[in-house]
Amino acid sequence: MNIEIINIPKITDPRGNLAVIEKDNIPYAIKRVYYLYDVPSDAYRGGHAHKDQIELLIALSGSFEVVLDDGTVKKKVMLNKPDKGLLIPTGVWRELENFSSGAICLVLASDSFDESDYIRNYKDFKTYKGL
Repeated sequence: MNIEIINIPKITDPRGNLAVIEKDNIPYAIKRVYYLYDVPSDAYRGGHAHKDQIELLIALSGSFEVVLDDGTVKKKVMLNKPDKGLLIPTGVWRELENFSSGAICLVLASDSFDESDYIRNYKDFKTYKGL
């Protein structure tokens, strides 16, 4: 599975840290930014894959787990540091779960919203992957 943890450059200062995301930090132009917050700890988000869109997920506050599935291999990644981002390529099913209290998930997407890019049914995802 071709996922990657991206180190987000940060400037450490006694007054607080500053993290910087610029065009050189990630391998695509950002076309949409959204965030998830106030997600109950027993709820999950995601439950889909993208045909064309690439996303970088960052835990701005708190923590959550991302379950990744390429159709044959499943992997779970804990996000809990605002200077680490999870780069999710196309064709990977994702589910976000186990949100801590106050968790905020920032998503930097390579494309604007397009419903036709989503695969929202796991059976359809397996077919899309040829499995």
